[in-house]
Amino acid sequence: MADLKTIYQTLKAAKWVDLTHQIDENSPHFPALPALEKKQLFSLDDGFLVQQFSVVGQYGTHIDAPIHFVEGGRWLDEIALKDLLLPLYVVDLSQKVAENPDYQISKEDLLAFEEEHGQIEADSFVAFRSDWHKRWPSQDAIRNLDENGVQHTPGWSHEALQFLIEERQVKAVGHETLDTDSGVTAAANGGALLEEYYLLEQDRFQLEVLANLDQVPATGSLISIAFPHWEKASGSPVRAIAILPE
Repeated sequence: MADLKTIYQTLKAAKWVDLTHQIDENSPHFPALPALEKKQLFSLDDGFLVQQFSVVGQYGTHIDAPIHFVEGGRWLDEIALKDLLLPLYVVDLSQKVAENPDYQISKEDLLAFEEEHGQIEADSFVAFRSDWHKRWPSQDAIRNLDENGVQHTPGWSHEALQFLIEERQVKAVGHETLDTDSGVTAAANGGALLEEYYLLEQDRFQLEVLANLDQVPATGSLISIAFPHWEKASGSPVRAIAILPE
């Protein structure tokens, strides 16, 4: 078995890709939530620089714990540390989304992916690449509303999530949009995010508003996820990094 120093040197030699958006007071976010607020409490003239940040858990690239939607679900601090470093699969459906912004990733898409790249391993992280991250930092482009206020954004189908959870036993999923559900699906359900509820109800977590998946290969990478050690948090902005194979 390789020692930790050898593993460290191997990881340092690999290419690393930042999967998170930089956030500020103007970053796109769910409109019912307040924007980030930042103020300076002390300056270097006082001897040290201290800033205060006020931000909701679900802001920018962020993690959702099961408790975010599900009574009795796990909090962030109950997610095992070893589940924050996972094999990463990136399912590229950006061309289909370019042709249809309402596109939902299907079970058939996942089976086609496996036909080309091999079966998705248990205890892994599956990311839906839509290239929606390229619309950042425009709130209007990220939400993509029509004249009736309906979001036209891609999302996960129930069958795709069910397949990954029940048949492939993945740990988590991620996507580039604000929501798990497609915009038209949410609108058809009166705004309810039924697929997000389903995912979290199965005791999985997710990352939303991912960036730069277009720089990550379909297989062979790792995803590392970090956030403050909050007590009883339903979500948090994260720093997520993909470590690519050589």
